[in-house]
Amino acid sequence: MMSDLAPSAEPQPRFEPGPAAGPAPGKLVAIASGKGGVGKTWMAITLAQTLAQRGRRVLLADGDLGLANVDVQLGLQPERDLQAVLSGKIALTQAVMHHAEGGFDVLAGRSGSGALASLRPEVVEHVAALLRAATGRWDVVLLDLGAGLAPATRRLAAAADTLLVVATDEPTSLTDAYAVLKLHGTDRPGGDCRIVVNQAVDIPSGRRTAAALQRACATFLRRDVPLAGLVRRDERVRDTIRRQTPLLSRHPNSAAAADVAMLARAVDP
Repeated sequence: MMSDLAPSAEPQPRFEPGPAAGPAPGKLVAIASGKGGVGKTWMAITLAQTLAQRGRRVLLADGDLGLANVDVQLGLQPERDLQAVLSGKIALTQAVMHHAEGGFDVLAGRSGSGALASLRPEVVEHVAALLRAATGRWDVVLLDLGAGLAPATRRLAAAADTLLVVATDEPTSLTDAYAVLKLHGTDRPGGDCRIVVNQAVDIPSGRRTAAALQRACATFLRRDVPLAGLVRRDERVRDTIRRQTPLLSRHPNSAAAADVAMLARAVDP
């Protein structure tokens, strides 16, 4: 299996925009990864800001149940969060904060809450229903899922209109991303699932990484998984994470910003 995921020169990945976004309601896009440390949350934040700058109404929801970190990366201190919504104390819209600098709305999770991470299946389905209902108010609802294959993560991924699986060229990242794609094919046969390569050394190496993962999916899963986009390694990304500031606010002309702009056009044509 590992040898099948080793990047090679051929075949080249397939860039496909996917189905065009239709009129209201909006779409629910989940962002997942097989392992932590691949830049998934940063990707979700940057995609949210990019879509907002294109005039879209965007809600970024933290679906990393139990280890929430969207608010941390943005330097937010939310008074209300998803747990308050699930307790019935407030409506979802009352828990939403507007991030003025980024131009998008945020629904925070609750960091360190084991209760959220071990929600009963029916409660997770309720979360999914709330987020799907939110597409009537927002053009795009971005759901930053927890890394890995927890049951709650799988249920939320299956509820999305589109699932983006973020991977790097590290063998463990590729293997774990393959596992996510395999399970999503079981949970949501025929669902819209796409690959995003992050931290690519350059465009050619990013394409080889994507092609390796696509080849494994085609060989073992008989599944054609398109490439939504790739983002090159950029030291300015680290700067924005340290400063808890969205990328486009400090480095709008960076290579990473340009790459995420292409990803945004693929996700929301």
